[in-house]
Amino acid sequence: MPLTLDTYRLLGRSGLRVSPLALGTATFGTDWGWGAGHDVARELFDTYVERGGNFIDTASTYTNGSSERMLGEFTRDHRESLVLATKYTTQRRPGDPNSGGAHRKSLFASVEASLRQLNTDYLDLLFLHVWDFATPVEEILRGLDDLVRQGKVLYVAMSNAPAWEISRMQAIADLRGWSPLVALQVEYSLINRGADRDLIPMARAMGLGVTPFSALGGGVLSGKYSRADLSATNADSGESNRKSFNAALGMVTERTLAIADVVREIAEEVGHTPAQVALAWTLRIPGVTAPVIGARTPEQLVGNLGALEVDLTAGQLARLDEVSAIDLGYPHDMLASDHIRTVTHGDLKVENRR
Repeated sequence: MPLTLDTYRLLGRSGLRVSPLALGTATFGTDWGWGAGHDVARELFDTYVERGGNFIDTASTYTNGSSERMLGEFTRDHRESLVLATKYTTQRRPGDPNSGGAHRKSLFASVEASLRQLNTDYLDLLFLHVWDFATPVEEILRGLDDLVRQGKVLYVAMSNAPAWEISRMQAIADLRGWSPLVALQVEYSLINRGADRDLIPMARAMGLGVTPFSALGGGVLSGKYSRADLSATNADSGESNRKSFNAALGMVTERTLAIADVVREIAEEVGHTPAQVALAWTLRIPGVTAPVIGARTPEQLVGNLGALEVDLTAGQLARLDEVSAIDLGYPHDMLASDHIRTVTHGDLKVENRR
């Protein structure tokens, strides 16, 4: 069934209602040498909100703070009706060891900076952006809970962290009466389904709504790459430089291009673009609440929003699942084997509805 931006979904085990596509704003600002300038960013924001979108995703250091500062201006007349999500942990001042990381000093300073830049008294949703492998989980959770009790943050969430750490944090939060985690942001697409191993199942079990980023796999799933790009070198044009960069990251391979081929075939069948089909697949993954979409032009944004109108058949979804499937590894593959099922359940037919 086709969706719209105002077909709101609950975020994890909270009562917070968010649009099925979140507007990513890492493109707001040109400080990093690319992105959308002020006027174009304003048009992107207005287009999303006018269509009923309410879920805005940013971070304290996106485009050196320009993303949050622009949103502080753009959201002035809409603040109460929007769900503003930002993130902390990335270093805000080079050379200052405490201006980044997951610890309490970084947390409180980053939140105060975000409140100033966003021109608001509170954040609807705060993500820990990048796991630092140093800060005790109790310090993180207590700091997040203190901010919630102060009214500066309403909900807390995680991104880019091991599944076992997140599940441990959720258990500790529940046992100690601290603010629970309600969302998880992970890289996830048809060409990168690594989160299927543990992160997404963990999120479903622990009550975290998943908000995937890079759902188009660095543009591979939009159809802009071909097998000629497998040999793109830095000696080529600027566009090829970018393609060479993505190839070095493992995004442009025979496997990912084969997946993109199937996406293109299905796009032709349903009368939509490959990018819309790739996003529509992500929207239908159990546990996914709202993929984060980014755009540098209004045309790109409108095109991405068209994913809400894509209606994929069971057969088409099965083809996408089959071509993009990954080995889940131990113990998942072993536990799913017929032999283990037999020695565990005998001849009984046990259906797992989880």
